[in-house]
Amino acid sequence: MINASDTKGVTTMRLKPFVTVAGLAAVVTATSVSAAVPATDAAAEAVADAVGGGTAYILNTLLFLIGGFLVMWMAAGFAMLEAGLVRSKNTSTQCLKNIGLYSIAGLMFWVIGYNIAYPGFGEDSLGLFGIAGGSYGMQGVGEADLDTGYSVASDWFFQMVFCATTASIVSGTVAERVKIVPFFIFVTVLTGIIYPVVVSWEWGGGYLDSAWGFSDFAGSTLVHSTGGWAALVGALIIGSRAGRYGADGKVNVFPGSNIPLATLGTFILWLGWFGFNGASQLAMGTVGDVSDVSKIFVNTNMAAAGGVVVAIVLTQLRYKKADVTMALNGALAGLVSITAEPLAPTVGQSILIGGIGGAIVVFTVPLLDKLKIDDVVGAIPVHLVAGIWGTLIVAWTGDATFMGQLVGVLLTAVWVSAASAVIWLALKYTIGVRPTEEEEQTGLDHAEIGVEAYPEFARGT
Repeated sequence: MINASDTKGVTTMRLKPFVTVAGLAAVVTATSVSAAVPATDAAAEAVADAVGGGTAYILNTLLFLIGGFLVMWMAAGFAMLEAGLVRSKNTSTQCLKNIGLYSIAGLMFWVIGYNIAYPGFGEDSLGLFGIAGGSYGMQGVGEADLDTGYSVASDWFFQMVFCATTASIVSGTVAERVKIVPFFIFVTVLTGIIYPVVVSWEWGGGYLDSAWGFSDFAGSTLVHSTGGWAALVGALIIGSRAGRYGADGKVNVFPGSNIPLATLGTFILWLGWFGFNGASQLAMGTVGDVSDVSKIFVNTNMAAAGGVVVAIVLTQLRYKKADVTMALNGALAGLVSITAEPLAPTVGQSILIGGIGGAIVVFTVPLLDKLKIDDVVGAIPVHLVAGIWGTLIVAWTGDATFMGQLVGVLLTAVWVSAASAVIWLALKYTIGVRPTEEEEQTGLDHAEIGVEAYPEFARGT
């Protein structure tokens, strides 16, 4: 509550909301007053800032904040999706991994990641490696500066939740056979260094943006393929779950523990994606910007719908039964596919792009099993392969060139794969990454954290 005598506080809190809602009225009033009484230059400037710059500042900041908390809610979606697709004996561990990785990502992005990702555009910026002399630790983060067009803190928050999403992708792939401590160490490096370097090349105005005109609107490659490459390398180095692949080439199915929970997680992710893609417009201060955000929402939704329908149809045709897990991943693949360019395509093109994403899942999941690459939740087809597809197809719907998009995909693949391999191998040959086979059979909930998700069910009591 504000003290009535605190005039500054009242003015600060009341003026901007009033201008936002009644901006047009303020313009009319100011014009009428100026016709009768000559306004000073300072007064005229104040009115212009309040009605123009101030309003855009508020709306742009609001878009970052709404988009940010929707993307943050995706952390819950990943947690529920993974909790539903792992076996019941590993559910608590997945929940711990997800809340832990989100928190680590926030800390690391504040400590170092943000300044690597957005180093500035001065002569001291090396671009390719994301190293520059930017202000450390978000100095002045709480200050309002209309020249930026939005609150610095809102921008930081929005970018941070993207960083956390990258780590969530890895969690699902390597589930059920990685220990908590080495996983969290990997997440620390991924969110603090590996991911921010990739971001600096494009969103930070670095090498891919300046030299190749690479375009990735909301992160099909920068976020999703980055997480996908890190997950793939982790799966290869850590190996498959005990008993997953037989000596005769048979694939042993390990059903998920809770399909309704996985479905809920998918819907949460779908909802969060409107913030992921929509707020990546980065502005809501004009009629054009708001119209673009609306179109992004529609294209994002329809791409996901296309992915679901294609996955259902293909599994029905191929296996004579529709597969609910394929449908869930079809939605996510459709969303990843449209993320690189959700504004330029028509609705029909968006459905097609998302539908091909759904097909990618149906054909890539069994391919991974043939290669004995154990991906528990299907994150590699969804985030890596569909992310590559979505990035390359921008050359069809957007202004980018195919070669520029391909270079972006390849450079990301090389950097993330090499860096991830170094970290995973270092962990493997020092502290170890896997529990013992006995602990794995018992379940990580019991062996790693001592808290079982379903104790009554697991123990039969």
